[in-house]
Amino acid sequence: MQCYVYRSRRKPGSFLLLPEKDNFAPVPDVLMTIFGTPEFSFDFDLSAERKLVLKVEASELQRVITTNGFFLQLPPSDERVNQDKVC
Repeated sequence: MQCYVYRSRRKPGSFLLLPEKDNFAPVPDVLMTIFGTPEFSFDFDLSAERKLVLKVEASELQRVITTNGFFLQLPPSDERVNQDKVC
């Protein structure tokens, strides 16, 4: 599966992954409003064996994209980061 990665200028560290380049139709309008104008970053061939930088396995990423038509990667929340520092 080919995967197209877009980054958000509005939400740093947020990435939107799509199976079709520039096809944002599966992404809910409210999510696109929050994400802002997507900026294309790169594309890659997604396979179950591929090691990803994302905090999700390639097989799970492929399942979510196939089911929902997109995958949204958000940065950790400040609250979570602060909890990690305390522990």
